[in-house]
Amino acid sequence: MQFVQFGLALLNGALFYANEVHWLGIPNEVFGGIRLAILAVLIFLAFRARSLTNWILLSMLLGIELGYDFPAIAANMNVMSKIFLKLIKTIVGPLLFATLVVGIAGHSDLRQVGRLGWKSLLYFEVVTTIALFIGLAAINLTQAGVGVDMALMPAVEVPKVAAQTWQDVVLHIFPDNIAKSVAEGQVLQIVIFSVLFAIGLAMVPEPKRAPMLAFTESLAEVMFKFTKVVMYIAPFGVGAAIAYTVSHMGIGVLVHLFALLGTLYLALVVFVIGVLGPIAVLSRVPLRKFLRAVAEPVSLAFATTSSEAALPKAMENMEKLGVPRKIVAFVLPTGYSFNLDGTTLYLSLATVFVAQAAGIHLPISQQIVIALTLMLTSKGVAGIPRASLVILMGTAASFGLPIEPIYLIIGIDELMDMARTSVNVLGNCLASVVMARWEGEFSES
Repeated sequence: MQFVQFGLALLNGALFYANEVHWLGIPNEVFGGIRLAILAVLIFLAFRARSLTNWILLSMLLGIELGYDFPAIAANMNVMSKIFLKLIKTIVGPLLFATLVVGIAGHSDLRQVGRLGWKSLLYFEVVTTIALFIGLAAINLTQAGVGVDMALMPAVEVPKVAAQTWQDVVLHIFPDNIAKSVAEGQVLQIVIFSVLFAIGLAMVPEPKRAPMLAFTESLAEVMFKFTKVVMYIAPFGVGAAIAYTVSHMGIGVLVHLFALLGTLYLALVVFVIGVLGPIAVLSRVPLRKFLRAVAEPVSLAFATTSSEAALPKAMENMEKLGVPRKIVAFVLPTGYSFNLDGTTLYLSLATVFVAQAAGIHLPISQQIVIALTLMLTSKGVAGIPRASLVILMGTAASFGLPIEPIYLIIGIDELMDMARTSVNVLGNCLASVVMARWEGEFSES
């Protein structure tokens, strides 16, 4: 059912695009009627399937239609998506704390924590490095930035960026105030605090440890139920986010920078099929069950451009798939800082695009140096919308590249962010299954 909807979604998007550029000379009214007919079929399928994933996919298309036909209304709908994201953010801190404490202190196996840590970091580094070089290969193959007309540069403000040193990146990992970390959504800082708290709790005698464990176990269960309640409004938040994006940017933006968008999407597809696919096969991941489990969190990530929005649902679904809670609670949030596959691929691709658009030739040796630099600086990217632009600005400044071409990227960054954030979530979900297999704890029930 979901594959049928995905195919219809692609058809609907193609019709939107054809309508915008008037390729076929068919009257707009005909295209409008076809779009409405497709949406009617999707609504019928959603009612029959009664699946949250189907409703999320449907809400994305309804949001596109609303933003396209009624931009004045859609421009005021961003508040609904912000409400949804705010509710999700209230879940992340307590959920991570509770699940990590239960997973580590509840089993009192501190050696496994260290073992899981180095295995996860090794896996993250290998996979993200491959993603970086796929990005470099893709942009060198398509030369998407060559011949770009800088007159197309939209009137937007580029954020001012302070260059980050490796010391800044390392220091940012550690919290100085856990309440501040929770309030700012600093996922890795919450993980560090929770792991250290759990280790300390595991060292406490049983009479003192039991009450805190009972509390954190109850807290974890409550937060998962909290997630379930919030997910009921997910279609509304997703539809509102898409409607606002379309009304704000318009579909026509694809025409001007289609080469860059196409390069990114093609590179991400190659990465998913050529890298994540073989990893899943070699790790004996049940592909059908896995794809069903990741459909909802990936859809949320695509629509909201926020990995954080997908985290609670991803954790819940991976646990249902058979990954132990202690592994899910460690690998997924840690991956949000160290395993951003889509973002790292985008950064290498976008950096070379900036040079191409500016007419600067970067030899392969210098591109490799850029990739090696991004291996470190990309670890500082937060799981929030468009944070990668900060790293891109810093990288461009470090290698003497002009910032003007970044204006062009900002113009379509929302559309690029959808794809790379989805791949980030997909890659981290797969990493949790791989680590569970590596530890011999994956349950195929």
